[in-house]
Amino acid sequence: MVGMLPETNAAAEAEVLLDAWDFKGRPAARSTTGRWGAAAMILVAELNERLTTLGIAVNLVTYLTATMHVGNAEAANVVTNFMGTSFMLCLLGGFVADSFLGRYLTIAIFTAIQASGVTILTISTAAPGLRPPPCSGAGACARATGGQLGVMYLALYLTALGTGGLKSSVSGFGSDQFDETNNGEKQQMMRFFNWFFFFISLGSLLAVTVLVYVQDNLGRPWGYGACAAAVALGLVVFLAGTRRYRFKKLVGSPLTQIAAVVVAAWHKRRLELPADPSMLYDIDVGKVAAAEEGSTKKSKLKQRLPHTEQFRFLDHAAINEDPASEPSKWRLATLTDVEEVKTVVRMLPIWATTIMFWTVYAQMTTFSVSQATTMDRRIGSSFQIPAGSLTVFFVGSILLTVPVYDRLVVPVARRLNGNPHGLTPLQRIGVGLALSVVAMAAAALTEIRRLGVAHSKNVPAGEVVPMSVFWLIPQFFLVGAGEAFTYIGQLDFFLRECPKGMKTMSTGLFLSTLSLGFFVSSALVAAVHKVTGDTKPWIADDLNKGRLDYFYWLLAAICLANMLVYFVAARWYKYKAGRPGADGSVNDDAEPCLH
Repeated sequence: MVGMLPETNAAAEAEVLLDAWDFKGRPAARSTTGRWGAAAMILVAELNERLTTLGIAVNLVTYLTATMHVGNAEAANVVTNFMGTSFMLCLLGGFVADSFLGRYLTIAIFTAIQASGVTILTISTAAPGLRPPPCSGAGACARATGGQLGVMYLALYLTALGTGGLKSSVSGFGSDQFDETNNGEKQQMMRFFNWFFFFISLGSLLAVTVLVYVQDNLGRPWGYGACAAAVALGLVVFLAGTRRYRFKKLVGSPLTQIAAVVVAAWHKRRLELPADPSMLYDIDVGKVAAAEEGSTKKSKLKQRLPHTEQFRFLDHAAINEDPASEPSKWRLATLTDVEEVKTVVRMLPIWATTIMFWTVYAQMTTFSVSQATTMDRRIGSSFQIPAGSLTVFFVGSILLTVPVYDRLVVPVARRLNGNPHGLTPLQRIGVGLALSVVAMAAAALTEIRRLGVAHSKNVPAGEVVPMSVFWLIPQFFLVGAGEAFTYIGQLDFFLRECPKGMKTMSTGLFLSTLSLGFFVSSALVAAVHKVTGDTKPWIADDLNKGRLDYFYWLLAAICLANMLVYFVAARWYKYKAGRPGADGSVNDDAEPCLH
């Protein structure tokens, strides 16, 4: 009996995970926690988040102009600010999850906040006192009051707060349900990310078709009420899986590491750097090796990084002023921590030059929808396409581009550059940026034609221009194809190139480009509207009296200049050692926070 104890203990250890716990704080049992039974409940929460956020965004501009009676420029900025805030708050959500609440509580709390926001939005569209009266017969339209707009903004930004917190943690918590040290579960985790992207696409498709149709034909209260019910249902399903989830310990936010390195370097900026970098404070290799011997999660331990000569100022953080005292992270950082921060700094030129793509993307949910409202949207004699549903061509373009890339582009690129995966991440981003330039040129040409028809037919304000809405398909299609290249290229680049210990930072950098793209769009619209004024406005409340084509040409020119700067930055950038550009695979330990 005594001789059998070691085998019994080994078998027991194989049945529990040493780095994960169940809801009672016990080591998680492999057979009763995690895997697909838990991950499926998390996917439901993400499906409803995507359905709600996109369902609000793609059709909000028509509600603002037609019901709240605000101008086209202001309506566009409300939408882009809402979307930009949603993505920017992912950084806050990730910080809260990594440092304080953990991913489970973050998802639960912020989903409840999102449900509250959508509920208030539903009430604001249903209560007559929270909307201005309809336009009079003479065409006079009373703009929404400050109080009415205030209630709507409260609803939108509560929704954005909930979206940011939920989005920051849902993919990571889903991947926590699979054990990377188990080959079978590791393969399941890779399939989880595929299903995660599928549920995002499904939510997008439902939002731009079914939900937009309900909003336009049954009424906004029904559409937003359905969103509120879906989010509440997703929260119930998520909480129902509590007993099955695997929970991981808090790891701390990489934002804290970056701040600590910068603060430590600033405090010691006047100290002289040693000529030999080996004199700088770094990880104790002996302790790391000992820790690895007893660890079941070797890949999670930080490995010593070689010193680089760039950004030498940050090396001051690793100068050990007093070796005898216990170091504080705000006064002393390891050289490896410093090198990880340097890696992030090297990525910033690529980060900055990808923002403009998402500024172009923002036009698909604002001015392109406004154009659609003025055009003939009939199919046959009875059915009329909702203006917001034109984005179905955008989603369809993304879904079409991915297989075309795999079947056509990859074989051609493989023969040309020898890369088994086709294009490198930076090349894929470059293709997306080029498509954004072409998309804005196509949008300008379409608008010139639409204005020509409107003027030649002398179309009154509010009347439909006798021109098919399908003329807008090229700009939707080109931006959708551009997203398929840019989005996947960015995701691959940031997940591969960020240090292994800063995975949250990789998704934070990626999502911040989306957020800033929306904010840049708002700033450009505000600047153009102020400069062109009310006499000869580019962005007029009546598009037939404006020159939206000039705004599209401006975006095309800015995107072209940005693309040239990007090519310089991409040529300057060197992939991490051991990670050549020809290696197109994403890190196995990556946890994408997909949009």
